[in-house]
Parts: sequence; C-alpha cells; structure tokens
Amino acid sequence: MWGCPSSPGAAPAPRAARRCRRGAQVLPVHLHSSEKMVFQKPPDGGWGWVIVVVSFFTQFLCYGSPLAVGVLYLEWLDTFGEGKGKTAWVGSLANGIGLLASPVCSICVSSFGARPVAIFSGFMVAGGLMMSSFAPNIYFLYISYGIVVGLGCGLLYTATVTITCQYFDKRRGLALGLISTGSSVGLFIYAALQRELIELYGLDGCLLIVGALSLNILACGSLMRPLESYGSPPSEKSCVDKVPDQYFVYHEKEKTVEENISILEKGYVDERCVNTPDNKQDCILNKNVLSSINVNEKDTYKKKVVEQTNFCKQLAKRKWQLYLNYWEETVVLFKNKVFSALFVAILLFDIGGFPPALLMEDIARSANVNEDDYHMPLISIIGIMTAVGKLILGILADFEWVNTLYLYVTTLIMMGLALFAIPFAKSYLTLAMLSAILGFLTGNWSIFPYVTTKTVGIEKLTHAYGILMFFAGLGNSLGPPIVGWFYDWTQEYDTAFYFSGLCVSLGGFLLLLAALPCWNACAKQSSKLPPNTYSYKVAFST
Repeated sequence: MWGCPSSPGAAPAPRAARRCRRGAQVLPVHLHSSEKMVFQKPPDGGWGWVIVVVSFFTQFLCYGSPLAVGVLYLEWLDTFGEGKGKTAWVGSLANGIGLLASPVCSICVSSFGARPVAIFSGFMVAGGLMMSSFAPNIYFLYISYGIVVGLGCGLLYTATVTITCQYFDKRRGLALGLISTGSSVGLFIYAALQRELIELYGLDGCLLIVGALSLNILACGSLMRPLESYGSPPSEKSCVDKVPDQYFVYHEKEKTVEENISILEKGYVDERCVNTPDNKQDCILNKNVLSSINVNEKDTYKKKVVEQTNFCKQLAKRKWQLYLNYWEETVVLFKNKVFSALFVAILLFDIGGFPPALLMEDIARSANVNEDDYHMPLISIIGIMTAVGKLILGILADFEWVNTLYLYVTTLIMMGLALFAIPFAKSYLTLAMLSAILGFLTGNWSIFPYVTTKTVGIEKLTHAYGILMFFAGLGNSLGPPIVGWFYDWTQEYDTAFYFSGLCVSLGGFLLLLAALPCWNACAKQSSKLPPNTYSYKVAFST
C-alpha cells in the first residue's frame, strides 16, 4: 500500500489523487505490516490436480441442470400452459446469459479472485434453482432460472478456467480438456436424474433437490486456493521505481505548477471580490484568513488541487483513448474476411444447433414415440457424445496435417445435414442416432479457440474471442424461442428444423468461401495490407 504524505492542515485528497505522483515525496505506508505479493510459477501438478478435480465437479454441478433443461421444459409446458416459444426462453436464457455477460464475469474474477467468485456463484445457482420450485408463472422462471442460474454458471465457468490456467502451463490443454468434460457428464447424468426425481417428488421437489446438490459448489470453491505467496517487503527505492506510469500524472514543470497556482488564486479572489459592499467585506475577511495560513501549507494545498485536476483530466483522457483503441481494433478485426465469416457462422450455429439439446425430448413426444421404447433419455445421449466429440476433435486438431478451420467447417456442414434429417425421424432408434451425431458434432467447441487463434493471431485472441462468445450467447438465447415460435405457428417441428439446418449450413458455407486459398492470391496482387490486418494466410500455418 502506497501513500503520499500531506500537511496536517491540508484538505484530504480523494483516493485516486492520493496515488504517488512524480515531484512529490513518496514513502511506503505501514511498510512493516505490508508485504509484496508474488505469484509462483505454475506447478503443472501438485495442488493443481485438486483444482482440476474441483473445477470438473463445479462445472458438473452448475451446468448439469441448465444443459438438461429439456426434461424440465416438458413439465413447464404442462404446468403453465404457455406456448413453446415463450417457454423455451427459460432454458435459452440459462445457457446464453453467461456468454452474453462474459466481460462482466471476467472483471469479477480479475477483481475478487476465483475462490470468492466461485463461492458466491454457488449460492446464486443453488438459490436460483430453489426459487424456481416456487415459480407462480413462466415470467418468474425467466428471472430465477434464466438469469440468476445462467449468470451464476457464467461466473463459475470463468472462475474454473482462470484458476486452472494459473496452476498449469505445459499441461494446460490437458487440464482444460478435463474440466470442460464436467458439463457434458453433467448433461448425461442430470437428464436421467431430473426425470427420476420428477416421477418421485414432482417438479417442485426435483428443483429443490437439484438446488441442494448445487450447494456442493461451495465446498469445491473453498478448495480453489489462489496461486500466490508472500515474501519480504521491497525496499523503498525499488518500490518507487515500480510505481506504474499511469499514476505519474504530474508531468508539468515547476514553472507550470506555479502558473497554475497563480491562475487558481486569481480566479478564487476575482470570484469573491465583486463590487458590492457585502462581497467586499467577505473579500477582506478572506484575504485575512489566507494571510494567516502558513505559506507552505497553502502552497501544498494548492498543488494538491492542481494535481487532482490534472489527474482527473489525464484519467479521463486515458479511458477515452482506451475506448477508441478498442473500437479501432474491433474495426480492424472485421476487415479480416475470415473473422467476419466466423462471426456469422458462430451466430448461425448457435441459433440452429443449440435447440435440439433443449427440445429433443419434446420432438420425441410430438413424433408419438412410445415411452416404453426409451432405453436412455435422448438428452443424455447428446451429453455423452458431446464429451466424446470434444475429446476426438481436440486430438485431431493437434495433428499438423489437419487444418482446424476446414475441420470446423466440416462439423458445421454435417450438423446442418443432421438437422435437415430430424423431421424424417419417427422412431426412438432414429432419434437416438441423430442425437448421437448432433452431440458429437457439438463437440466442435473444443477446437473453436484453435480456429480463432489461427484466424486473428495470438495477440488479438482475447479481444476476438470475447466478441465471438458474446454473439454465441446471443445465438443460444434466440435459437430455442425461434424454433418454438415456428412450432406455435405451424403446429409441427418440420419447418423449424429445416430453418435450423439452413442456418448452420449457411454459416458453414460462408466460412468455407471466406477461407478459400484463392483469396491469398488476390491479396498478393492487391496493395499492401494496412498494419495489424491479418490475411487468411495465418490460418494455414498450422
């Protein structure tokens, strides 16, 4: 903790202005009780494996119910009697709000740490599920299940990924792959578990029990020990040298300071001394008071006022510049044809590809599939095959001879064909086969970061990935309601899944068209690209 000493008679400066500034004396405050925080090198093991285990179970417990919400969707349709489009908003919000709020989730984890965020989010998920058992209408579920549970899941996902990355470097890919399967295993188990709990205890009892199970997230979060140690306090000289430049807001020369003080004093006196009798008396008294103050204290106070003003101006200028830089970088990203196509593809993929995970059980009921033929819930099949798809596609992406973008495009086109086939499935066996195919292809999420990195480069990965995840969340939120509205309009799912297949296929073909090698030849003949603009040549350097 750092502070700048002030005179006894000087007015207290705001917190931001009390930061150490160039030209002022800098001393460490309470140095005997404060210590320097030092982050250890990632151990790639040890307690890190405990982090992997608790992160796996955290994603298992928080995502199990939202991903298997298709089982609850049938019960909500019967309980509240609303349309399929309106009811589908509950599950779509629960799965999309976390992605939409990903920037907020990242800020929370960066500010407070993974452990406090995980514990707080555990209360959110458990509380939202329990509150949903008392829902009087579908609109209450939008808040309790859609927003509260969805936001809690988004915070937990960010916390688990962040703490895992801190503990692993060389084995980071393996660790992240292991924890990401927690959500898929949760989908597989919770689909059957929620169906069994509904039969035994009803919908309300099911939500209460699932919410109680989610309280185990608190135990998992308490084990997310931050990777940091405390060493001896640094010397005064080294501390001064390491003060960030953004706090050195007083860059003007002493002459400029004195000029500013003169302007400040002149403005103060001129403002008070107006040609009226009352104000003249106030002015005389004011001058007497000022003359009685110690000269050093007065100068210190005036310097502080000037420094505070300069600090506020420079802080506002920095924030505005950061804002402008962000939008400039965003514009540069969208000048990349492949990135623009990837943005459209991920949006269309989530609009068309997410609804089967939510609506497959209702599709089977609409097709008059006999419940005695059910050997396993269709959502459970999607869940387990998603885990298999993540693993296999992730392994394929590591081979040098595999182009990750073309692999991703292949999964999109195949998923579009599978969605076109859903209206022709009239038995449990065909629906189960399509569920397995769709689940496996949904595992392409594991290679999506590879594709983004190859498209924009590692330097712009964070910025680009945040934009893409926002629109992925938007697609997750819009997809199921759109399919439900199609059903409410036509009273059958055929048109809805023709639309879904068209969306996913269109995204795949647009991405394929943007990635064709012929664009590289055209780019070579054209003028030189502006700085920081990436051609798709990067995507081929596997």
